Amino acid sequence: MMLLWSLSVCLVSLTQGTPTVVLGPAGASQGADPDWLEDEFEVNYNDHFYNDILEVPSDAMPSPPPPPCKSGELTKWDKLFSMLENSQMRENMLLQYADDIIKVEMGSLRSELLRWVWRTHRWWRKNGGACGVAVETAGRRLSQQLEKRLRDTMERLGLPASVGASVPDEALLQQVLSAMRNRGPAGHPEQEVVSSASGDLESALAAVLLELQQTRAELQQVTSSSRQRYLPAGCELALLFPMRSRRIYVAVVPDVPLSLSSFTACLWAKPTAGANRTVLLSYGTRHNPYEIQLLFSGSSALFTVAGEAHLVEGRGVVDGSAPAPQWIHLCGAWSSRRGRASLWADGRKVASAPGVAEGRVLPADGFLQLGQEGLEDGFDPRLAFAGQMTGVDVWDRVLSDEEIASAASREARGCGPRGNVVAWGVTEMEPRGGAQFIH
Repeated sequence: MMLLWSLSVCLVSLTQGTPTVVLGPAGASQGADPDWLEDEFEVNYNDHFYNDILEVPSDAMPSPPPPPCKSGELTKWDKLFSMLENSQMRENMLLQYADDIIKVEMGSLRSELLRWVWRTHRWWRKNGGACGVAVETAGRRLSQQLEKRLRDTMERLGLPASVGASVPDEALLQQVLSAMRNRGPAGHPEQEVVSSASGDLESALAAVLLELQQTRAELQQVTSSSRQRYLPAGCELALLFPMRSRRIYVAVVPDVPLSLSSFTACLWAKPTAGANRTVLLSYGTRHNPYEIQLLFSGSSALFTVAGEAHLVEGRGVVDGSAPAPQWIHLCGAWSSRRGRASLWADGRKVASAPGVAEGRVLPADGFLQLGQEGLEDGFDPRLAFAGQMTGVDVWDRVLSDEEIASAASREARGCGPRGNVVAWGVTEMEPRGGAQFIH
C-alpha cells in the first residue's frame, strides 16, 4: 500500500528576492536540500492494483454451441408428405388467384350490365311510346292496303260495293271465293280462258286471306304484349307491390284533409294473381279503420263507405281467363247529400247503390293507404295487394261520366287528369316494407 503523506506548505518566504518553497512530510525538518525525498519515499512494485490479468481455469470456460443437427436422408414417406404440402400450397394459391379473378370479372360484368340497363331504360323511356305507335300505324297501313286490294278484286269480279261495307274483311274474302267457285262450267274457248284466269285469281285470293289472318294474329299479339309492357294512359311511374305481406304497403299524405262529404277515387291496378280479397285503397281512423275501401274480391270489384254495411259490388270486372295480368281502371264515387255510391271499371259504370252513408262527413284525422287496410299493427297479409298500381287520384267531388271515361282512357297523355286531394306524381307517397316506384 502506498504511504499516506500529508503535505503541508510550511513557509513561503522571500529571501533577498529569491522565493523558496519547502515541501515535506509533517514534522520533518525542512531545508533547501531535497535529499530527504530519497530516504522517505519507497516505491513498491508488488502491488497489483487493478491491472492484473486473472487466469481463468479451463473448466470455467463456456463450451462452444453444439453443431446443428444433421438429418439423415429423407425417407419415401417424408418425400411424399413434402410433395403433398407443396401441392396443397399450390392449390390454395391457384384457388385464391381464381377467386380474385372471378371477383374482378364479376364486378366489371356487373358494372357493364348496370350501364347497359340504364342506357336501355333511358332509350325505352324516350322511344318506347314511339315504337308502340309505329307498330300500330304499320298495322293499320297494312290493313288498308289489303282492303284496297280486296276492293279492286271485287270490282273486277263485278260484286256490288255494298257487300264490302257490311261484312268484315275475312268474311268478304270468303264470299268472293264462294262466288268464283259457283261459276258455271266453261262452254266456249273464251269461257275457258276466263275460267283459267279465275282459278289463278282464286289461288291469289286464298293466299291473301291466309296472309290477312296471320297479320291480324301477329298484330293482336304485338298489341297485347305492348299493353302489358307499357304503363296505361301515358303514365311513366308505377308502384310495385312484389308480394303479399303485412309489411308491404304505401302511406299517402293527402294535400288537404279528407273531411269530405263527397269524393271520387280512381286508380289503375294490375294484380299479379287473383285472391279472395285484395285491398287496393283504404282510408280510416282509429275509431273506424274502414271509412273508405276499394278492393278486389275474386273476379269482382268492391267499394265501401263507412264500413261493409254500405257495399257496392261490380261482378266480372277481373278477367280470370286472361293468360297474363291485365291493367284495370277503377273509380269509386260517393255523395253524402244524395247518399249514392257508384263503382266504375274501365270507364263504364258496373254498380250503383242509393242510401250509402247519407248525411255523413268523413273524419279528417285518418290515414290513407294503398295495398292494405286498418291499423299498421293489425295488418293482415291475406288482404295485401300484390302487383302494380299507377294513376292514383282523389277528388273532393263526384266526377261526371265523361270525366271518368277520360280518366280511364288508355290512350290518354300524362297519366290522365290529376285529383285535387290526391294527385298522382305530385302528392307525397311513402313506399314501405318493400314496395317501390318503378318506371
